[in-house]
Amino acid sequence: MRALVKTIHRVARDTRAATAVEYGLICALIVLAIMAALLALGTVTSDMWNNVSTKVQTAS
Repeated sequence: MRALVKTIHRVARDTRAATAVEYGLICALIVLAIMAALLALGTVTSDMWNNVSTKVQTAS
């Protein structure tokens, strides 16, 4: 019984799980920022190539 209480006390003091959760949240925020940047870049690039296509078609 005493060993069980010591184990529970040791687990309660352990902060590695909280640190892992924090790192997971930071990683998720970084991924969301990258996705937003790629989405914006994709829209700008698509508009650019559509503009090029239109100009080539009107030139010929």
